Amino acid sequence: MNLKEQIVETMTQQPKLLLSEDEWVRRLRLFSQEEITELSQTLYQLEEDGVITLTHKDKFILTAEAGWIKGMLSINPKGFGFVDLEEGSVYIHANSMKDAMHHDTVLVKPKVYKDGTSEGEVVKVLERSVTQLVGTWAKTPDGLGLSVNDARIRQKIAMDPEDSLHLTEGQQILAEIVKYGDPLQVKLKKVLGNANDPGMDVLTVLYEYGIEPNFPDDVMAQVETLDMVVTEKAKIGRKDYTDRMVVTIDGEDAKDLDDAISLTREGNNYRLQVHIADVSHYVQAYTPIDIEAENRTTSVYVVDRVVPMLPHALSNGVCSLNPHVERLTLTCDMLVTPDGNVDTYEIVPSYIKSYARMTYTDVNRILNQEPEALDKYKDSKDLFILMSEVAQVIRQRRVRNGAIDFETAEAKIIVDQNGKIKEIKKRERQEAEMIIEDFMIQANEVVARHMKWLDIPSLYRIHQTPEKRKMQEFAKIALIMGERLKGDLANVQPLTLQKLLTRSIEKPEYQVLSSLLLRSMQKAKYDPQCLGHFGLALKEYLHFTSPIRRYPDLIVHRMLHKYVFNVPDESQRPIDTDLVETYARETSLGERNAVEAERDVEDMKKAEYMEEHIGETFNGVISSVLKFGIFVQLDNTIEGLVHITNLTDDYYEYDPRSLSLRGSRHHKIYSLGQKVRIKVKDASKEKKTIDFVLIEKQVKRTSSQYPIKAGGSTRGNKNRIHQPKSHT
Repeated sequence: MNLKEQIVETMTQQPKLLLSEDEWVRRLRLFSQEEITELSQTLYQLEEDGVITLTHKDKFILTAEAGWIKGMLSINPKGFGFVDLEEGSVYIHANSMKDAMHHDTVLVKPKVYKDGTSEGEVVKVLERSVTQLVGTWAKTPDGLGLSVNDARIRQKIAMDPEDSLHLTEGQQILAEIVKYGDPLQVKLKKVLGNANDPGMDVLTVLYEYGIEPNFPDDVMAQVETLDMVVTEKAKIGRKDYTDRMVVTIDGEDAKDLDDAISLTREGNNYRLQVHIADVSHYVQAYTPIDIEAENRTTSVYVVDRVVPMLPHALSNGVCSLNPHVERLTLTCDMLVTPDGNVDTYEIVPSYIKSYARMTYTDVNRILNQEPEALDKYKDSKDLFILMSEVAQVIRQRRVRNGAIDFETAEAKIIVDQNGKIKEIKKRERQEAEMIIEDFMIQANEVVARHMKWLDIPSLYRIHQTPEKRKMQEFAKIALIMGERLKGDLANVQPLTLQKLLTRSIEKPEYQVLSSLLLRSMQKAKYDPQCLGHFGLALKEYLHFTSPIRRYPDLIVHRMLHKYVFNVPDESQRPIDTDLVETYARETSLGERNAVEAERDVEDMKKAEYMEEHIGETFNGVISSVLKFGIFVQLDNTIEGLVHITNLTDDYYEYDPRSLSLRGSRHHKIYSLGQKVRIKVKDASKEKKTIDFVLIEKQVKRTSSQYPIKAGGSTRGNKNRIHQPKSHT
């Protein structure tokens, strides 16, 4: 047992023990200066890690025993923030943050009030998240200086005077933080260009989130050493699937094709083979490409570009399952029964040659029996018709188990070559998209079950049971909208929620209800333990099917090679067990960062689009009601605020019982799911905001139309994940 473990174990066994550094020296009977120095360094490191803390009497105590909590700080652009905990969150006032910044890991001293709410004060920053800033070199009250794009950064910025001499007004720059505090002291890292350069708006958002579009020199140097064709040596020990009709099905613009399908009938059963690019063959552990992929954790998809996890020579080249060329894969070969269960399976290293690169559009045309498509694909059309049959069988099994299908509206933003928006419309999810989703989920489940029962170190994709508090809030909203949520809300079952959504599918409020339920769920994340996936109603689940764009999938492939396909080195198991814990934290945070960046870009582009439509009118649905106004979502997924000050025909008050705004004189009601017509009042690309006003009289809705129970709701964060082929 090392010194750190000895100290923590002693304090855990005696939680009331408070000792100074000198008292620890005597307790541990340390005599040499070397031992005393090691103790001092160990206590300092434990304090830095947030495990122990120093009292005002200079005695050490376990942080948990002191009542302090550790979590990630999320800051709202208005200044306040929340620290996310395992269950719930703690509100942090703008004046109680010290010098903490967005997504920093912090220690918080909480205070719980009688009504159950809590507020906290940041005691210490344990880990910094923001290491660089993006902004415009512009005029400020103190002269030319860095005007930071991120509204969550309230500190003044002090640029290195040497750097200031080389900058001109209007330049977009990337600066590195060299000292935290107020002001933040920064040093010029890179001049990105000018604000009006094409694509600069998206590029600056990416850099704000620490997403680097370019790869380091050592990564590109390693790429040059890799074989860009499949060699005969690489095929040794792999199963040959090149005699099968293997196809890929993706969006028209996709270039990183990491999954392919082959399918045949076997009597009353179906032989389904899901072939996934074997990225782990090319990306070996601890190489420059691997280290960079781990840092990125995921590819990032924004409106006019992809920032890949792997260099293009891999992601679009030798790892991509392009047609008519041999590619290395891992295959999940399954015998699916007529009731949608997997009877037998094998997971093997393999190689394939894709017969065709199909698009969702073309497959949907085949399934819709369009004569031109049937003629064009006469040699393969039967395969896609069989795919639809098998996918529905698999889907029905998941539905029987309780899988929840969240029908959330996603935007498809179409831009020109300069990044200018041409159109925004709702992304359509048709049968071809659902087929691939069904097949990928099936493969992910089978691989997860295999790794779980073999007790292999792995990264699982988990989605835990919703918090009771969130379910109580959702139940109140559902009741207002005419749906009663039955059962134990502390241990709600997926099937219960699925049935509620199914009952309401024909109602006008369905889309809002589905979106609110999604916001009430826990966030899916990566974990070394197989804890199941609530939304999919699966006991075992992981990500196996997208190793080109997700680091967790690459880790799963690597562990399959080490512990299944090859003779395992058991001495490595403890090391890999520790590693997957680290990977789980890193990849969950990396995914969250990518999603926020994608959402920020989408919000910015939607606001930019609406700047061109000020004064125009649209139909929409009330998606949220708050004290200060109502949010209205249009058919194309764009959402804007009707501020309560713009409801000028009456004096409106917020009713927390019915989650509505009610007029005091004319008794007009605005509530969730209500259809309205709006006019675009204002939009700001810079602020990422859109403002609407209502332009028509609404049908009076009395409270007797919906049963009302006491309760309230707050507008939560949107869990919209816009990534192609996310496969949950």
